Amino acid sequence: MNISRRFALLGVAGAAGAAGLVSLSGTNVPPAGVPAIADTAPPVALRREKVNLVAPPLVHPHNQVANQPPAIKEFKLTVEEKKIVVDEDGTTMHAMTYNGSIPAPLMVVHEGDYIELTLVNPATNTMAHNIDFHAATGALGGAALTLINPGEQTVLRFKATRPGVFVYHCAPGGPMIPWHVVSGMSGVVMVLPRDGLKDAQGRPLHYDRVYYVGESDFYIPRDEKGKFKTYESAGEAYPDMEQTMRGLVPSHVVFNGKVGALTGKNAMTSHVGETVLIVHSQANRDTRPHLIGGHGDYVWESGKFSNPPETNLETWFVRGGSAGAALYTFRQPGVYAYVNHNLIEAALLGATAHFKVDGKWNDDLMTQVQAPAPIKTA
Repeated sequence: MNISRRFALLGVAGAAGAAGLVSLSGTNVPPAGVPAIADTAPPVALRREKVNLVAPPLVHPHNQVANQPPAIKEFKLTVEEKKIVVDEDGTTMHAMTYNGSIPAPLMVVHEGDYIELTLVNPATNTMAHNIDFHAATGALGGAALTLINPGEQTVLRFKATRPGVFVYHCAPGGPMIPWHVVSGMSGVVMVLPRDGLKDAQGRPLHYDRVYYVGESDFYIPRDEKGKFKTYESAGEAYPDMEQTMRGLVPSHVVFNGKVGALTGKNAMTSHVGETVLIVHSQANRDTRPHLIGGHGDYVWESGKFSNPPETNLETWFVRGGSAGAALYTFRQPGVYAYVNHNLIEAALLGATAHFKVDGKWNDDLMTQVQAPAPIKTA
């Protein structure tokens, strides 16, 4: 059916707000009984630290072991609505992003720190946006307290009480929630234990590098000839996209926003002997990360560092709406494919990344005993 531009951009979310999910009023009134500002604030003596976020797969500098008491960590996310190209054929989509990247940046704090987020929705945008932190304690993960229209900004503070990796995403209400999420609006908060990562016996674990792989499922509509459609705006695309989403069959399953985003010259890099922490999120669907030619030496499959890590996994499972973490020490050089081991999604829909590892080859771990040659006959 046809849908007006205003209904596509704001009306559905407004209807959801009227039902008690969120509010789109000019003053953004929280649900009844929830104060706009907490009754008690953290001690004024707490140190403040401004953190400059970076685009994935990179992660901003941080200490793996906390060397100071808990602090208020200040972050800023700016909503950017923009048209992106998602594959080598030039297929386009009207994306919704935090800070312009898919996935949104990974934020690192330690257990006991406070996350203080400034969320900005520039006047040049067309839709209301907010943020639901799975790491937060409080109804809707802060979504009702952060819903802002174009031209507004808000500040939310919450205490990081549980160690692990946690998804955050936009959740403006009703059908707008899946639309915004599968259009790119999700990221991860990593809450490290204050004394760092540990194995099942309590021994310390360390990583030399950390990469964040955000997996997305896109639902780009096709025309009657099977060609991907293009639209002038997100509002124009919404009716077709909603119908496509209802089919639950993605047109693309990609890492970091597009097919090939982490391959070739954009491959993640490492060296033999280095230990890499891979954080993997999927805000909407289940996924099965797998490093071809490597393993998960230590894997927090559910993403929660208070649980002992599993060891030596070939493939691990990340539930939709969550993130997982895996440590691997590279032992051989070469190009490693890192995939969603639904191989249809990896090979045909785009869920493949590469690690490019340099160093010296170890024949004891693997060697070619005989090169390919014609079959010998008796």
